[in-house]
Amino acid sequence: MKILILCTGNSCRSQMAHGFLNSYDSRLEVASAGTEASGKLNAKAVAVMKDIGIDISQHQSDSVSRYLHEAWDFVVTVCGGANEICPVFIGSVKNRLHIGFDDPSEAEGSPEFIHSEFIRVRDGINAAFHQLYLEQIKPQL
Repeated sequence: MKILILCTGNSCRSQMAHGFLNSYDSRLEVASAGTEASGKLNAKAVAVMKDIGIDISQHQSDSVSRYLHEAWDFVVTVCGGANEICPVFIGSVKNRLHIGFDDPSEAEGSPEFIHSEFIRVRDGINAAFHQLYLEQIKPQL
């Protein structure tokens, strides 16, 4: 089953979702991309994922244009910007979903508060994507 996670920068939220999906089931073919890919991962996102044993440090920040001609079982946007400007896929997309999350990279305040925002968003992504996996993806495998 092929799943594409989209965000604007493909540096944080989509990368975390990508890491979680990979951790749930090795049968999934997961990719993530950005409508305006930053070209790098957010170090804080990498760190909070590592804290729970998921290594996303080798992921790449890719442009969605790389994936437009492929067929996907699921395309999931995780930020409002990507949802609003989600491109038309030339390949087939069986299921297009939006599951939005705050951008922890925009958090302001003390280092402790910013860290807590990354954890809050990470845990929210895990809860939502685990539910998606259990209810919609796993039954189709």
